[in-house]
Amino acid sequence: MSQPVPPSNQPQPPYDAQPGGGNPFADQQPGQPGVPTGNPFAGQQPGQPGQFGGVPFTPVAPVRNNVGLGLLAAVVATLVAAGIYGGIIGATKHEIGYAAVGVGFLVGLAAGKVGGRNPVLPVLSAVLALVGVYGGQLLGEAIIISKQAPLTVSEIFFDNFSALNEAWKADSDLLSFLFFAIAAAAAFSGAKKATG
Repeated sequence: MSQPVPPSNQPQPPYDAQPGGGNPFADQQPGQPGVPTGNPFAGQQPGQPGQFGGVPFTPVAPVRNNVGLGLLAAVVATLVAAGIYGGIIGATKHEIGYAAVGVGFLVGLAAGKVGGRNPVLPVLSAVLALVGVYGGQLLGEAIIISKQAPLTVSEIFFDNFSALNEAWKADSDLLSFLFFAIAAAAAFSGAKKATG
């Protein structure tokens, strides 16, 4: 719609009441006091108080020394990695060294990223990596047995755990224990590297 036009015989409102046709800053040069630039910190020196009463703020860094959260993340990573490692062993009927390294590194990485630089976390990560490799090897053994016996993996793992452990001991060799050491070392270094 169009705006009504006032009749020409009535006085017109003063459009040039301010300099620059209604712009109060038209006669000022940029950089002069009173000219807004859109940056609230423009013109102030670093480290000097500004118009908000303080120094320009920086975002708060995340908490990086939380053993509890780091331990929780490492436990979750241990369970996930042990399940994947057990699945690989069950599918291939072989222990794979890279998978053991992956278990350890995943546990250490999770602990270091979430928990931070606490010196306890690499040690806890190494211990949990041992648990993860052991659990993965047991799960793999249970998967292999379930393919030959009329039992499910959960029945073998939970109802017949002592028999499963005996079968694992019978199948273990020096290489199995080497995988434990590799996983623990990978977890320790993973936790150290994750904190940068």
